[in-house]
Amino acid sequence: MALLDVTNEEEVKKYDEFVRNSPYRSMMQDRAWAEVKDDWGNEHVYLEKDGEIIAAMSILIKRLPLGYSMLYATRGPVCDITDIDLVQELLKEVDVVAKKHKAIMLKFDPEVPYSDELYQLYSNAGFQLVSKDDDQEKLIQPRKNMVLDLKDYDEESIMMRFSKRGRSSIRGGIRRGVEVRYSRSDEDINLLHETYRTMAERNKITIRSKEYFKQIRDSYEDARVYIATHEDDLLAAALTINYNGKMYYLYAGSTNIKRNLNPNHVINYEMIKWGLEEGAEQYDFGGFFEIGDGLYNFKKSFCDKDGPVEYIGEIDKVYKPFMYNLLERVIPMVKRLRKRSNEN
Repeated sequence: MALLDVTNEEEVKKYDEFVRNSPYRSMMQDRAWAEVKDDWGNEHVYLEKDGEIIAAMSILIKRLPLGYSMLYATRGPVCDITDIDLVQELLKEVDVVAKKHKAIMLKFDPEVPYSDELYQLYSNAGFQLVSKDDDQEKLIQPRKNMVLDLKDYDEESIMMRFSKRGRSSIRGGIRRGVEVRYSRSDEDINLLHETYRTMAERNKITIRSKEYFKQIRDSYEDARVYIATHEDDLLAAALTINYNGKMYYLYAGSTNIKRNLNPNHVINYEMIKWGLEEGAEQYDFGGFFEIGDGLYNFKKSFCDKDGPVEYIGEIDKVYKPFMYNLLERVIPMVKRLRKRSNEN
């Protein structure tokens, strides 16, 4: 079985080089992501042909009651998802991991656009999908992302990919004195967390810990913290990663002062410029759930010409149907009924 032996330096190097250089790469399929998610277990499997790795999957393992587990390959696998024969061969390696950990299911959500043909391909092969017509609240990752194409652009031409209002926000913020710097320091991680906490409280969303941000920084050597200030006032901060040419806008926040200076627009423009300098292929703004809300409009102002990308969603391989039904359908239904009862 091609289960990665993490004590074998040569094997690990070969695996990492394949994952990081594959056209199907994702920062969340790198072994570094398993380090970030250190409250989950992890395993890594791969396939070889003629001594070369041709497919890989990094798997997070969530412990469940009674000794069961859920396997989750975030944005995996690292291979052509439309080649279902290759994927099925790779999943034979995962079956051994599933047996070892009493897995109820394997969930994977590749960064591949939705199509009816792809949906039917996996549905007909016996997989369970959470996709286009399903309740989007069931998804771990949003299906819709904003991704800006950076290939063959420079600072001037990339500006023309933005909306007129987006360009105005960036130029206005710069003209009025918004300054941006970057580092990997603990001090700036603290400032990032301060702005993120303020934003999270303002928008009533879950707050990530400062240690989580530090773990991302420590796990990815190409992670940067960007800080936007104006006249010594902290305005905004963001965490980005250049993962071998795929830029990720991961976490960000802003304070409650001078928001009219549009510091989040200026800070993103600076991060995009870094991507252009490094020859990155794309800048992923991350997902959204509702077209027309504030988060959508902000990201759309940069991706005005590109528009949203709709991914296939989640693909589940079920190992224990009865337990899967409880986990995916019955328990969420009970929670929804309790929530409605409490609201009434």
